[in-house]
Amino acid sequence: MLWIKSLHIIAMVTWFAGLFYLPRLFVYHALTRDSISSERFKVMERKLYVGIMTPGAVLTIASGLWLWLGYGIGGGWLYAKLALVLILIVHHAWLGKLMADFRHDRNRHGDVFYRWINEIPALPVLIGVVLLVVLKPF
Repeated sequence: MLWIKSLHIIAMVTWFAGLFYLPRLFVYHALTRDSISSERFKVMERKLYVGIMTPGAVLTIASGLWLWLGYGIGGGWLYAKLALVLILIVHHAWLGKLMADFRHDRNRHGDVFYRWINEIPALPVLIGVVLLVVLKPF
């Protein structure tokens, strides 16, 4: 079980690294005015999303399900955590949509918008998940 739990934590850290960094790339991409830089950001964003974030998300969810169903981990705190994970999945998909908008040169937002989504959505969820897992308040 400790190996699966370790995999779960490593995958979660990987996923969150991408959730925090992709909007930061969007900030810089939104400030870009030349096509060479824009194309470079498109490649960076795609590699981060497809090569790091999505595998991190899949491994996080798969190892979490393994812990939950395979080892019978449960409690009220787990359902609250699952709700937060659902929010992360939606956030992940939304970032993918924003990335697709950049890829097709349809970005409609400025750098300030991306500065706000850089940390605001993911940070409270991260704090909530960690507190729920460590404290198991209910």
